[in-house]
Amino acid sequence: MSASAAHLFAPFTLRDVTFRNRIAVSPMCQYSSRDGFAGHWHLVHLGSRAAGGAALVMMEATAVEARGRISPGDMGIWKDDHVAFLRQIAGFIDEQGSVAGIQLAHAGRKASVTPPWSGGAVIPAAEGGWQTVAPSPIPFRPDDPAPAGLSPAGIADIVRAFRAAACRALEAGFRVIEIHSAHGYLSHEFLSPLSNHRQDQYGGAFDNRIRFTLEICSAVREVWPERLPLFLRISSTDWVPGGWDIADSVELARRVRPLGVDLIDCSSGGLEMQQQIPLAPGYQVPFAERIRREAGIAAGAVGLITTPHQADEIVRSGKADLVLLAREFLRDPYFPLHAARALGVEIKPPVQYSRAF
Repeated sequence: MSASAAHLFAPFTLRDVTFRNRIAVSPMCQYSSRDGFAGHWHLVHLGSRAAGGAALVMMEATAVEARGRISPGDMGIWKDDHVAFLRQIAGFIDEQGSVAGIQLAHAGRKASVTPPWSGGAVIPAAEGGWQTVAPSPIPFRPDDPAPAGLSPAGIADIVRAFRAAACRALEAGFRVIEIHSAHGYLSHEFLSPLSNHRQDQYGGAFDNRIRFTLEICSAVREVWPERLPLFLRISSTDWVPGGWDIADSVELARRVRPLGVDLIDCSSGGLEMQQQIPLAPGYQVPFAERIRREAGIAAGAVGLITTPHQADEIVRSGKADLVLLAREFLRDPYFPLHAARALGVEIKPPVQYSRAF
């Protein structure tokens, strides 16, 4: 559909998957797992957003190995036992007419911390903390323990972990995978010259710094069926001089498209404490617009998108193909149903709720 014809409630097709509208639930960590397992909280949390009319419901950052969790409460998909309950969640989302997606992640040097509501501090080894890893032994915060620099063999192990996680995601019934390469986590750490000081084939020049991300994309697409979409979330800029920037992001988008990536989810920041982010409604939308235009790939816009008319304008003007909402969905699980009413669009709620609409 051309940009001039598209609107917030126009269907959107990638490969063999059609999204019923352009509204997606952005991956949001719930810090409510035990040993990586999903539970009833996740089923109700995600299922309610599917019942509320979202086209795509994304599972939060889901660790491909145990040391890749941000906190001990993070979701995981590093072992086969994780699949059974994930299958229940994906199945319920599909039953509501939504598409179930999952974000595969590795936290790198930002792992082994307490949940945000407990302060987000590093967990000491004596209290269950673990050794973090990164492209270079540079901590996120000056007082954090230094992460262990990954060897080439260790890098290859993590790439294989992403591949195995994709196989489990397919078994669980998800129809979209998003690779997390944003917010200062491991893949982003490789991309940015601020956190990657390596002198081997994974560091230095741009082509070397993107190598890890390209390898993950290729490994996942090897096992992810041709009929199903693959997304890549990036921080479009570090918001720090000398760091990763939007021009780098455009070029990365050009490189991953031939590898089978279908959409770039355009976030920003998260790598450095000294970032200066000009927060304002839709402040990241220009990144999606530029990547969509210059790299010739579908793009998702995220960040302080809070109203139906704002979301509709982003799609109608061709700035993005999807809008991914996070905090607004925490406030309102039924945002799409309310947005349809505000925009004068008729959509059907679940029959159980129809008397209210």
